[in-house]
Amino acid sequence: MSMTTGRKRRTRVFLTGAAGNWGRRVLDEFRQRADDFEVVALVLPSPKDVAVIREYEDMDNLQVVFGDLTNYSDVETCVRGADFVLHIGAVVSPFADDHPELAHRVNVGSMANIIRAVQSQPHPEAIGVVGVGSIAETGDRNPPHHWGRVGDPLRVARYDEYGQSKIIAEKMLVDSGLPKWAWVRQTGIFHPGVLEIRDPIMTHSPFDGVMEWVSVEDASRLMVGACGPDVPEEFWGGVFNIGGGEGWRLTNWELQTRMTRALGVSDVKRWYERKWFATRNFHGQWYVDSDRLNDLIPFREDSFEDALARAIRANPSLRVAGRVPAWIVKNLVLKPLTLKHRGTMGFIRDNDVEKIAAYFGSREEWERIGGWETFWPVRPDRTPTLLDHGYDETKSPSTWTASDYRGVAGHRGGELVTPPEAVATGDVATQLAWRCAEGHEFSGSPRLILTAGHWCPECVKNVATYQEQAVQNTFLAQLTESNPASGAGRTTRRSYPSHREPDSAVGRR
Repeated sequence: MSMTTGRKRRTRVFLTGAAGNWGRRVLDEFRQRADDFEVVALVLPSPKDVAVIREYEDMDNLQVVFGDLTNYSDVETCVRGADFVLHIGAVVSPFADDHPELAHRVNVGSMANIIRAVQSQPHPEAIGVVGVGSIAETGDRNPPHHWGRVGDPLRVARYDEYGQSKIIAEKMLVDSGLPKWAWVRQTGIFHPGVLEIRDPIMTHSPFDGVMEWVSVEDASRLMVGACGPDVPEEFWGGVFNIGGGEGWRLTNWELQTRMTRALGVSDVKRWYERKWFATRNFHGQWYVDSDRLNDLIPFREDSFEDALARAIRANPSLRVAGRVPAWIVKNLVLKPLTLKHRGTMGFIRDNDVEKIAAYFGSREEWERIGGWETFWPVRPDRTPTLLDHGYDETKSPSTWTASDYRGVAGHRGGELVTPPEAVATGDVATQLAWRCAEGHEFSGSPRLILTAGHWCPECVKNVATYQEQAVQNTFLAQLTESNPASGAGRTTRRSYPSHREPDSAVGRR
């Protein structure tokens, strides 16, 4: 029997990733709006995913298809008849970093299957596709380069294959030719499981780093809101950063101390050695432009304090953390964790020169970190700064010409290969030919290159040479630690929010 029999036609949504932390909350939102939406969820028939989705058997507006995102037939079955596709499903870190081939096969292959399936429908223009990227695409943005926006350089942290796979998937969607799409780059999602993380990847997070978090509930409201009838046309064809806003802009040290104090731990320094934690090579930034997405699709209702309180209520067993002797937590729980696979102290123990260089700079720099007696919490500048994107951002994309594109390419040390006479003014969707400073030729639309910050797909994979690339790439050099000849570290400081974000910065079509 049709799910729409006997009632008004409901909006049909194909949802991927329904068994994940975020996907479950999206299902919860859709459950509350059963009069408006019916959901088709493609769920991998693994014991874990099946057990999770069984919790939703009583959800009247949910249909489950057991299958695989990498199987085109499964995907096409779910796309057929859908009004929207919410593509949340992915292989994420740290599992993705240990299984890079699987991460690319799923994260890139699923995007290819969705695009192909939508294109095969009788009316692809009627299907809105929302793809999800990641803050990992822009990598390490520690202070003083901690403010970011869509259009900044893509520069993934070393060993982060999840971030690399998302860059490829993003390019595929932006330049797919689909009539109705949007790409949202997800930040750190705060959910109750964050308090329970016991993985060596936690040692990769620098105390001096930053993150603009978002609650899982707010992020879910966003995704359901994107399927509503009143979404502005401006949303479609855009690339956006998801962020919780000012109250969610925390340093990693603030996150640590606020969570542990809420659990009754008076001094978290007694749990750790300062030198256990990396000083670089982990993604995170505060957003200059995250308010824009909330303006288009209002989704923010949470404060960090409220979300933290909910997480603690969901983890009652953790409330005893403050009563456990600190030496037990430090020596029997956390220290062994640092020595496991992916743990920073495992790199030091094994004298893994490449990973030590990636996460600390060098063994000598690690040895100079010191103890807690010389630690001082970072206080990053809260006045937003903007990187130079290499073109006049006050110009409307409808007036962009070959001259603008040549300037952008030159800013990145490359050139526009497409002849100027073949470039149509204001056409931001047609792919052009480009060449980077290394001589690699590639294609990409002006929307992809200017608005979303993409450049050479070969060079972005070569993470170990980012600093060398910056010698000829002024765009990238703005984020390089030391490169005086190319203006490393220079940013354009402007007031905000009085600064008017240009159309190109919000992905206007």
